[in-house]
Amino acid sequence: MILLIGPLHGGKRDYACALLGCGRDELGRYACWDVQERAAGCENLEALARELSAWPVVIATETGGGVVPLDEGARAAREAAGQLLCLLARRADRVVRVFYGLPLTLKENGAEDV
Repeated sequence: MILLIGPLHGGKRDYACALLGCGRDELGRYACWDVQERAAGCENLEALARELSAWPVVIATETGGGVVPLDEGARAAREAAGQLLCLLARRADRVVRVFYGLPLTLKENGAEDV
């Protein structure tokens, strides 16, 4: 699985299309996105990570940027999203951060730091 991360509207979907050789209308067959939203309220993040890692490409939008929300629920949702992305990054064969449409490979060939 390839994990693509980056800011909202940073070019992740266009990069995924180029990577997969498909158009935006076909992307849903090969990739899932906005997975961080599925983490909020999830009781088993490990199972969710297992489920998501079956996709060829998983796309996640970075949230927060260090800003801590006042709302307890929003804080918990961000914490869960961060935990999910850690689990997905460990499982991924490749992790790429896409920023302004430019890919930066963070992990390649399934190497895992524990």
